[in-house]
Amino acid sequence: MKIYYNPNLKKFSRRLRNNSTLSEVLLWQQIKGRKIKGYQFMRQKPIGNYIVDFYCSKLKLVIEIDGISHDGKAEEDQKRQNHIEKSGIHFLRFYDTDVKKNMPGVIQKIINWIETTELRDNPLTPFDKGEQPPGLL
Repeated sequence: MKIYYNPNLKKFSRRLRNNSTLSEVLLWQQIKGRKIKGYQFMRQKPIGNYIVDFYCSKLKLVIEIDGISHDGKAEEDQKRQNHIEKSGIHFLRFYDTDVKKNMPGVIQKIINWIETTELRDNPLTPFDKGEQPPGLL
């Protein structure tokens, strides 16, 4: 399924990239350049009529950092997330303070999500009838 992109958001997303929060910068340093299991993430990516903090198209995964700018916007954020999830996109959300104070935990949660998704999407196939797994001969 193709993800709709509103070209009117391009300029705004560029402005957001150039004015990132500290947490966004810190997480970006950890995930850019295919550092997590070889997957490419983009930052401040327009999806539909929204802009998400980080997006990996191959995984259809959005990573959002909830900081001060999200205070009092939980209902709005959930509505936005629900709308995007209808396109088959998944969300991982982290608090600003977790990114700043527990980066290894944040990265591990991302890796765990990816590994679970890889297993779900590419399950191990059973051996053909009569075939033995390596090392059991």
